[in-house]
Amino acid sequence: MRKQHPVQSADVGDRPKRAAGARWSRADIKVPDIQDLAKRLRFAPQQGRIWLDDQRMMLMHISNLGSLRQELIEGMGKERARGLITRIGYQAGARDAQMTRRVRANRSTFDDFLAGPQLVSLEGIVFCEPLGLHIDVEKGEYFGDFHLVDCAEAEAHIASYGIGNEGVCWMLVGYACGFTSAFMGRAILWREVECRSMGHEKCRVIGKPVEEWEDAEDDLRFLQIGDFVKWSTSDTSAANKTAAGISPRQAEGTSNAFGMVGISSGFNTVVHMVKKVAPTEATVLFLGESGVGKEIFAHNLHQLSDRKEGPFIAVNCAAIPEHLMESELFGVEKGAFTGATASRPGRFERADGGTLFLDEIGTLSFTAQGKLLRAIQQGEIERVGDSKTRKVDVRLIAATNVNLREEVKAGRFREDLFFRLNVFPIKVPPLRQRRDDIPLMMNWFLQRFSKKHRKSITGFRERAVDALVNYDWPGNVRELENMIERAVILAEDGGALDLSHLFTSGEEIDVSSFTINKTGRIELNSDGETTEPSLAASKIMISTSLEEAEVSVLRSALKNSNGNLSKAARLLGISRAKFAYRLQKNGICID
Repeated sequence: MRKQHPVQSADVGDRPKRAAGARWSRADIKVPDIQDLAKRLRFAPQQGRIWLDDQRMMLMHISNLGSLRQELIEGMGKERARGLITRIGYQAGARDAQMTRRVRANRSTFDDFLAGPQLVSLEGIVFCEPLGLHIDVEKGEYFGDFHLVDCAEAEAHIASYGIGNEGVCWMLVGYACGFTSAFMGRAILWREVECRSMGHEKCRVIGKPVEEWEDAEDDLRFLQIGDFVKWSTSDTSAANKTAAGISPRQAEGTSNAFGMVGISSGFNTVVHMVKKVAPTEATVLFLGESGVGKEIFAHNLHQLSDRKEGPFIAVNCAAIPEHLMESELFGVEKGAFTGATASRPGRFERADGGTLFLDEIGTLSFTAQGKLLRAIQQGEIERVGDSKTRKVDVRLIAATNVNLREEVKAGRFREDLFFRLNVFPIKVPPLRQRRDDIPLMMNWFLQRFSKKHRKSITGFRERAVDALVNYDWPGNVRELENMIERAVILAEDGGALDLSHLFTSGEEIDVSSFTINKTGRIELNSDGETTEPSLAASKIMISTSLEEAEVSVLRSALKNSNGNLSKAARLLGISRAKFAYRLQKNGICID
């Protein structure tokens, strides 16, 4: 559901009022302050990472961009290279549009939209100078006219090919199409009408709805979203589909119905491996630390397989006592032992025609390992207390958080069973090795638990984002899930999640990062060294109880504000009266 902005002429600050449908000229346009976006750009050099809100960024030499464009043009041809570069820009613009909705959710339509041009300036690509702008989201009306000053993309192209006779800011045009289409909820097409590569002083782009361009097909073919290599100028169906709405790649990362989201290379590698093996009958072994989501990946594998109509039976081998393991897996006949008052099938029989998932398989005893091996090899089982064999058609998926090869060497795991299980191993990396997924998971869990607990949470404080991204996550995705659910419960309805809501169980966190101040300089975002002081030191240990954590945060706020209650309250994002009440409740005296 698209965001309903008012027509721009109804909300223009100190600009003169105009009738709905009027276009704003350069003199009327007042560009908002960029600091709210600049604060979203964070540097963590100790981890080799740069973040823009929840997106990982990187610095790149303009000469490298020129070399890349040249390789694409000469290797693929100009038409196909232009299509690829334009589509990359489209996806970036659509994703940035999602971010700006969060950053400027309560601002005017005008300020909200101009976040896009300001973001490409912040990213060092170009300075955008608005010449004319009209926005009416409800009516679907849009017109934009911008100068692109000192465009890096044009500079890179000119260095390789010199002055020509056509525009070359392909990625920026694609970005504008993606951003504006996502913003408006309908297809908006931009075209470069002037370019430094054509000898103009500045580049210039104009955007309006697709149907208002007479020859839109000439540009739409470059916006096909599909197989980049097999692009064809004769097939315009994909382009027409893209023109009808927003690109499907605009979604926030790869996701599915079982609670997995991610954009990191580690996550996508696992997804690729799962998709490859799912249609087969091969036994799969998931490897990885506790809490990385091995069972969820196994469930996804089952849903992607030809057995998806059959049952998915999961067994946590570590949770079943050794003396009950055989009856749990293979079933039991009435009277087989004391307490067996009725015959019942085991997990293998219940999974017949479907998938059996054995989690923590490394905890099985040697005896259970031998019986499991026989069941896998023969495809048949015997219930405890029965002499009858039963055929079962089961696909086996196993998971472990221990190194089975080392267990085999130590004599704790059967080598023959290991080789039976290790047909198609998939290593699921820990969360600390795929930090790009953390912001997506944060938002995923926040939405889920806000709905579950019927609370309205506005988001995360910036220092909370820094801490979550930098935390080591020994408990992986499970720990993140539990932490955010706890934070949603602790946070006040209508407020944002902060450090005091998240880290309440003795976790050691690092909230140091680098941000851009109002003068454009990069500063360390740590205690007392940023324009908005953090309440946590570079390395802190949160108290083991919620009450102690609250006292610690209150004292830190007082210290950072030199005893000024109003300033301390602002640092915590609460009113002065509420801050004073909490001081009194916790018995904190003001010097």
